[in-house]
Amino acid sequence: MASVGATPGRTPQGPGPGEASASFPSPAPVPDPREAEEEEEEEPAEIHLCVLWSSGYLGIAYYDTSDSTIYFMPDAPDHESLKLLQRVLDEIDPRSVVTSAKQDENMTRFLGKLASQEHREPKRPEIIFLPSVDFGLEISKQRLLSGNYSFIPDSMTATEKILFLSSIIPFDCLLTVRALGGLLKFMGRRRIGVELEDYNVSIPILGFKKFVLTYLVSIDQDTYSVLQIFKSEPHPSVYKVASGLKEGLSLFGILNRCRCKWGEKLLRLWFTRPTQDLGELNSRLDVIQFFLLPQNLDMAQMLHRLLGHIKNVPLILKRMKLSHTKVSDWQVLYKTVYSALGLRDACRSLPQSIQLFRDIAQEFSDDLHHIASLIGKVVDFEGSLAENRFTVLPNIDPEIDEKKRRLTGLPSFLTEVARKELENLDPRIPSCSVIYIPLIGFLLCIPRLPSMVETNDFEIEGLDFMFLSEEKLHYRSARTKELDALLGDLHCDIRGISDGICKPVSGSLCWPLLSLLHFPLELTPSSLPYLPPDQETLLMYQLQCQVLARAAVLTRVLDLASRLDVLLALASAARDYGYSRPRYSPRLLGVRIQNGRHPLMELCARTFVPNSAECGGYKGRVKVITGPNSSGKSIYLKQVGLITFMALVGSFVPAEEAEIGAVDAIFTRIHSCESISLGLSTFMIDLNQGAPSSETRRINTVNLYRSPALCEALLAMKG
Repeated sequence: MASVGATPGRTPQGPGPGEASASFPSPAPVPDPREAEEEEEEEPAEIHLCVLWSSGYLGIAYYDTSDSTIYFMPDAPDHESLKLLQRVLDEIDPRSVVTSAKQDENMTRFLGKLASQEHREPKRPEIIFLPSVDFGLEISKQRLLSGNYSFIPDSMTATEKILFLSSIIPFDCLLTVRALGGLLKFMGRRRIGVELEDYNVSIPILGFKKFVLTYLVSIDQDTYSVLQIFKSEPHPSVYKVASGLKEGLSLFGILNRCRCKWGEKLLRLWFTRPTQDLGELNSRLDVIQFFLLPQNLDMAQMLHRLLGHIKNVPLILKRMKLSHTKVSDWQVLYKTVYSALGLRDACRSLPQSIQLFRDIAQEFSDDLHHIASLIGKVVDFEGSLAENRFTVLPNIDPEIDEKKRRLTGLPSFLTEVARKELENLDPRIPSCSVIYIPLIGFLLCIPRLPSMVETNDFEIEGLDFMFLSEEKLHYRSARTKELDALLGDLHCDIRGISDGICKPVSGSLCWPLLSLLHFPLELTPSSLPYLPPDQETLLMYQLQCQVLARAAVLTRVLDLASRLDVLLALASAARDYGYSRPRYSPRLLGVRIQNGRHPLMELCARTFVPNSAECGGYKGRVKVITGPNSSGKSIYLKQVGLITFMALVGSFVPAEEAEIGAVDAIFTRIHSCESISLGLSTFMIDLNQGAPSSETRRINTVNLYRSPALCEALLAMKG
């Protein structure tokens, strides 16, 4: 807004509290880009599980809102006790469990017990029964094939789409297909992730991924608790975290040195899924051993810094799909892509004999260069942060540049207009100003005179009264109407403050961005049915389309970068704590540990005496440990369990040497997890904790028992 005093006694006036300015609004303090970089917004993650059991087989599918991905497990055999399902529930901790109303009696009874577990942390899942018709095989296939998925190009024909989905989803696994169909039906009813959006906004699904439980080592929740693999404590600043909890003194806590949230998430996943796959374990150990070499320390530190810029890409892609992209999202995505390119260049100089380095060097494709170039040449980061909205750089669209130039020059121009208007006004009016208000246009603003009491007193010849605000009268004059016709609503044309009506847009309206890097793009009504009519927002949608078309490479970047982050964290811990590489011997039915240490106790005690352990082979598989109270028997048992566990997640271990045999389960009975809600005696709880190792007649299981009575009972059960 411009104001002027043109005659003696008529003092210049600045804009009132409620008036709009002809120039851009005064920007709020621009946040430090480094602070914006470090701030990573998190949304509460929820997992919704759909499960079906029939004739001894289990079909499972679940949707993870944190990455907008559907995971499925091909039909897997499971006993009537549903132990496989229990393992899946323990690992993913779903918010809701969906199944058919006509499920088998075993499944119904199992879910009933699950819903009644008052001690389940942090809270029990919601059990939802849907009509059996929602799980029909044919209708489930139709839901899968007719879905609107952002990772499938719009240029694909219906036949090509079927072939593409068939290469991802095992349509020959009937229970899995039905579970996927039921999950999609449930998500559609609940509007998962888009509860507050219009009904025509589809639920974001960024991919289908398979997860399997093959080679997994069985560990129950009591063992995780007793060995202090995880330990949650109340957070001192509850308002800062959604759950109100933080990681306490635990194995996960001391090994978690990940720089990005997705690395931390992957490390937690590895801890919940220890494996017997020797190829996978040795590939992890190879990377850790490489970074432990003294000559590779600088490279490890450089990669660690780059990983700090890898942010929550799935959340950004989800917002793009829903057209909710924030200014900070573009900056975060730009940093993420350039950091990924830095990781790729660094890994190309590393030994390609290591699978992870080879994957990063090959799969971080040139699409990352295209995304970074587009964002860097289009987005005005400084202007966007200052105005808290998406703005484009100069020389992208000449029409936008011209309108911005006019808008910037309005103050001096309106000063001249106000001077001319004042010459034609009543001499009693001391001053005036010409202001520009988006959506309303140009108005003449004069102070309210003492004689103007009634509404009729506001009328001035040659002026159209509009409204009274802050003791100032606003009018339309011939000159302001001429300005409206000549300049139009510049602010709205650039920024998109329109009347809320959205219009269909074709790809031809976004030609400035297309000509930037000569990328072809077709906007169709099916992909972008409605776009706001302002020009900068059109360019933003155009840029979003380019990014979403290359979402697959961004997802792969996150997978490989998080894996590298975890292995760098484990290498850092191994270097600081003096861990060594374990060996795996499939023929050894037991473990051999030389001078092992408890990874947590050695950090708390001033002195710690290492202990060796050898179980299996000619040394015997059963060890009886005796000693007085507080002599360290429980610590020794936990030490053996923790070293074995660390080796089975692919970490170096706190021992001079460690040889791990074919271990498929770790069970403990060091203290009872008692609860009055269970209705069981302490000894019965002990038997339940130790029974899994006996009922399946496992011969390659690590059992850690502290109760003499329980040891006698289990030995009797084994015969």
